[in-house]
Amino acid sequence: MLVTILLLIFTVIVLPIVSFYIGTPLNTLQTEILWNSSLILLGVVAYCFIVGEITGNNSQVDKLWSIVPIVYTWYMTIEANFPDRMVLMSVLVTIWGMRLTYNFARRGAYQWKFWAGEEDYRWEELRKRPGFNNRFVWMLFDLFFICAYQNTLIFLFTLPILTVIGADAQIGLTIIDYILAALFVGFVVWEYIADQQQYDFQTEKYRRINNNLPLEDYEKGFVTKGLWSIVRHPNYMAEQSIWIVFYFFSVVATGEWINWSIAGCVLLVILFKGSSDFSEEISARKYPEYKNYQSKVPRFIPFSKINK
Repeated sequence: MLVTILLLIFTVIVLPIVSFYIGTPLNTLQTEILWNSSLILLGVVAYCFIVGEITGNNSQVDKLWSIVPIVYTWYMTIEANFPDRMVLMSVLVTIWGMRLTYNFARRGAYQWKFWAGEEDYRWEELRKRPGFNNRFVWMLFDLFFICAYQNTLIFLFTLPILTVIGADAQIGLTIIDYILAALFVGFVVWEYIADQQQYDFQTEKYRRINNNLPLEDYEKGFVTKGLWSIVRHPNYMAEQSIWIVFYFFSVVATGEWINWSIAGCVLLVILFKGSSDFSEEISARKYPEYKNYQSKVPRFIPFSKINK
């Protein structure tokens, strides 16, 4: 796990630097907006770290994950004087953010004590492991991975919107933009359905447990029907797809299949691979039938060869 974390931190430093030199260089306006938005990012990182350390709830990033991309994209759009493609991209991010915020809120993530609420179950699991159970080591992990890495990643996967105001990107909306918008919304709907199926399953499972009712199909402990019968992580699959589609708006804007804004979606795919590894390790330990589920259902790509 430590090796995975160090690799993720390394990639979030190196990949953006490398990608910065790919494709058309940033113009003056792009550079100015990028710098100013980076100051917002630094403020968010500081907030998450300070509040998390004071309260002991290290999921402050989770509370902002669905909110700050809306702030970044609309800030950049306003600073660029509302180009049509940037407005479209900002609206799409707003749709994504509203849905994800709703899903997080109904699980008790937001309370009037803004620092309280649900904490990622994996952090409690990780705190028990050798090395991470050291208070100083955990503080460094909180600063560099939970707060700095994840917030930087959030910032990076919104940056394709900034390519729209490049020197060669001053073209109006095309049919490809509308196709990409439809795909983006389609993946948001897929993610909504997956989260709803998970929510319904867990709600009914705990209702039966709390009322001493027979568990029946809920006895195995995890959802395997609906979209979860197609891939083991349909919500993760959709989340990655959403931001890959978002990157393709930059391809339309620049005419470059690979440009400087690619780092965010690539890093997100790497993060979800590591995150799902950790989640599945816990699930396989907790639920006896989970390994059998892994052997039958692919991780992210429907109908693909089983990839544990």
